[in-house]
Amino acid sequence: PVPANESLTPSALASASPEMQKNMIGERLYPLIHQSQPELAGKITGMLLEMDNSELLHLLESPDALGAKIQEALQVLDAHRAAQDS
Repeated sequence: PVPANESLTPSALASASPEMQKNMIGERLYPLIHQSQPELAGKITGMLLEMDNSELLHLLESPDALGAKIQEALQVLDAHRAAQDS
């Protein structure tokens, strides 16, 4: 595995399989999400990893975009919980 503090270079991603690319991105997303949502970080990271890798790389570079996606994920989780409760 690549140390988390190393940036994800296109060449590092290109040499990895699609599954490994998701792992590499997920390993970097998780700590960022954990800062604001420690209890749901795993769930939210999993939800975001459904997105295209290019979008995920943008989230890693843009704290504002990541924050917006985290909020979207929280709304989806809240709606899902509400639907289960009714």
